[in-house]
Amino acid sequence: MRMERNTCVHCRLGGRMEGDFTGKDVYGKHFAPKDYLKMYYSFSKEDGTQENRALTFYLQKFHKTFTVDGVKGDTLIDIGSGPTIYQFLSSCGSFREIIATDYTDQNREEIKRWLKKDPEAFDWSQVLKYVCELEGDREKWVEKGEKVRSTIRRVLKCDVTQVNPLAPLVVAQASCVTSTFCLDSACKDVTTYLAALKNVGSLVKPGGHLVLLVALGASFYMVGQHPFFCLYLEKETVDRAVTEAGFDILWSEGAKNSYSPIHSDCKTVYFLVAQKRIKV
Repeated sequence: MRMERNTCVHCRLGGRMEGDFTGKDVYGKHFAPKDYLKMYYSFSKEDGTQENRALTFYLQKFHKTFTVDGVKGDTLIDIGSGPTIYQFLSSCGSFREIIATDYTDQNREEIKRWLKKDPEAFDWSQVLKYVCELEGDREKWVEKGEKVRSTIRRVLKCDVTQVNPLAPLVVAQASCVTSTFCLDSACKDVTTYLAALKNVGSLVKPGGHLVLLVALGASFYMVGQHPFFCLYLEKETVDRAVTEAGFDILWSEGAKNSYSPIHSDCKTVYFLVAQKRIKV
């Protein structure tokens, strides 16, 4: 996840005491994509685990945003993709190209492994089937997977603590920027979070959209045996950061108790869609 912003992954790894900020070097050494994927994304619609209920919530909200509400455009940039592709399943048909990004080499390699159909890549078939079911035809999941692969054109490094998160590359502002569980793990305090949100928001063109998935009330999440830091955030702080970055919030929704307490102390997962103001 989510971005290593200081590590562009979904949250941050501790390996030390719970509550310690997880630095970029720790993510690079200890964040294991396979452990992360197995723990949070081994999906079955019939499985009643909290992780499954959480993932179902994410998928439904992305479906509403891109399929039902029709958010679309030329380019979508996902900041802090981690090793995941679930966030692209509803948006792949609404944009000409998608740019995936993450701070750590191993997460970017995991995405590339799936794009190349490497036999060692994580199996996203059940998640694909569920999204296709939301769209009305569960049997189109193979076609959906191919659409995602053809739409993800680049997998880049990012660091949300930089004014230009994609530096040294300079890319045109995007129609939409998404970010799932990235800033809450990349930022050590609220001041850093407010600045990082502005950095990410600068990648969106006026009139474009920002879509966030945030862990509220969390201080850690586990990947295998390693604890990773999460910045404790409340809804009001996230809303303030989005507004100060130049966006108007269109809608938001939270889901409580989304994770097993042994995996994360997250209280609420918060989904938000905002539109960048057009200066007159």
